[in-house]
Amino acid sequence: MTVERRDVPGLTAPPGYRHYAVASGSRLVFTAGAVPLDPMGQLVGPDDYQAQTEQVLANLLAALDAAGARPDDVAKTTVYVVGEGSEPKVAVWDVVQRSELATAPSTLVGVASLGYSGQLVEIEAVAVIDESGGKGS
Repeated sequence: MTVERRDVPGLTAPPGYRHYAVASGSRLVFTAGAVPLDPMGQLVGPDDYQAQTEQVLANLLAALDAAGARPDDVAKTTVYVVGEGSEPKVAVWDVVQRSELATAPSTLVGVASLGYSGQLVEIEAVAVIDESGGKGS
């Protein structure tokens, strides 16, 4: 199983991620949106985009691991950010780009609100793994 991340010649280079991914394998993993809650269900980093993004990524990586997927198996992420203007999105994107999911094709979406009171960030992923569900290829 492989996920090959590629860019399109002739298009502007994307900022850190790839234009598309080509995946081969036999099982798809779809995560729910990972949220910035700690194991006790408490919101992490109220009013702090960076802290919330770090918690969201940790929770997302834990979900992927539980499903038998590694960061390299991720074919696509969608990042949801609450807030007006570009500053909140840039703050979140900077954290994503320092993560193990940085080069996965990704969509960054600004939204008016998310599910939990005070929640600023949510990230979901799609990964491809082999039929046995084991990690790696």
